[in-house]
Amino acid sequence: LPAASAAVYKQWIPNTNFETASNWDKGRVPCARDVVHFEKDKVVSVFVRSPHALTDMYLPLNGEFVLAAGAAFAAFDGSWDPGCDSGGTVRFADAEHHAWFDPRLWQDVVPGGEPRPRGALFSVDEERVPCRYDDVIFQPETSFRINTDSSQPVIQLRSISVMGQELNTPSSWAGYLGGPSAPLQFHGNGTLQVTGTGCPDKSGCACGNALDGPRICAALLRASGRQCPEPACQSPLQPLGHCCGVCGATINLDFTPDFDLQKYQDRLVQELLSQPKYAGVQMAISKVHKAQTFLGISSRSSTPLIQIVLIDDRAGARAGTAAEQLAADIMDSIARHGETLGISSGKMEVATGSTANGQVGSHPVSRITAGTVMGLLFSLLFLGGILFLYRKGKLR
Repeated sequence: LPAASAAVYKQWIPNTNFETASNWDKGRVPCARDVVHFEKDKVVSVFVRSPHALTDMYLPLNGEFVLAAGAAFAAFDGSWDPGCDSGGTVRFADAEHHAWFDPRLWQDVVPGGEPRPRGALFSVDEERVPCRYDDVIFQPETSFRINTDSSQPVIQLRSISVMGQELNTPSSWAGYLGGPSAPLQFHGNGTLQVTGTGCPDKSGCACGNALDGPRICAALLRASGRQCPEPACQSPLQPLGHCCGVCGATINLDFTPDFDLQKYQDRLVQELLSQPKYAGVQMAISKVHKAQTFLGISSRSSTPLIQIVLIDDRAGARAGTAAEQLAADIMDSIARHGETLGISSGKMEVATGSTANGQVGSHPVSRITAGTVMGLLFSLLFLGGILFLYRKGKLR
């Protein structure tokens, strides 16, 4: 049960079905008097659900029709068709631009394929695209064409379902890739790899899409005029894995081996988010990797932490204020129960429409750590000064 509750299913939205009106330049499905035109150099896989009579059809040099039971094409015999008074040329739309790393083209679903109800939980932008331990679903009886261009050579997934068949082992996926349809459905430099394994760590696993973060954000911003919406707060927060700044609060947690991400998420939802005063507040919680810095200089190494992002539906000067109050309640709970929950420290940052600057609050462990680092730095400077004076002969 814990493994099943932690599983995430993401379903691809677009299709290249013959009967989908938006796949044609006229915005309608071709009728009997039409001439159907597929671009000769465009590779396509097209699912056909029903029989169609057509005047003429130009086919691509490389493609396939996947016919459902009873589906067929026939030459128009010239009889009257009440839904097709005047024919014309109807062109199939270009499906090459549908990209794997476009969050708008994915939706969270339950195992049966139905959209997951929209509740108090949301995902940062990088996690709206399938993560390395997610299950990917392409709807049964649909065709598709998807660009897998990526900044990582391999895109790992737990499983992929195509045409109602779940492929959850490396061998079953390799067999599908060797078939005739896969090269028509997937194109790009990124290679999809099925592992068949879920996240092995009860503290959660990072999504794994950080390298493609710029690609994800470019896809989102392309749809909104290439710029983020203007936030209500003067100093918006920038959560890891999210493309635009937000008003509200973020909490970063350091954890011990006893921490259980799923149990802690359920606890927050049941004890805090479900309270009437927090209606309209949404939370994203996941493990992320934050680059380590020393004296303002970033290093190549990173440290794992649990990131909580809180936003609300309030506007104007009240934007983020409900999220701020929830963050304060979470920090209070950590101070009282953090040790038993496997949380060693927490750091809160707030930006709302009623404040000019972000506010930072920390668990005492964080302040002790910062003080220790500063003490070590002053000690090193003191010892270095003594050594310098000794070499100069000023000290014996």
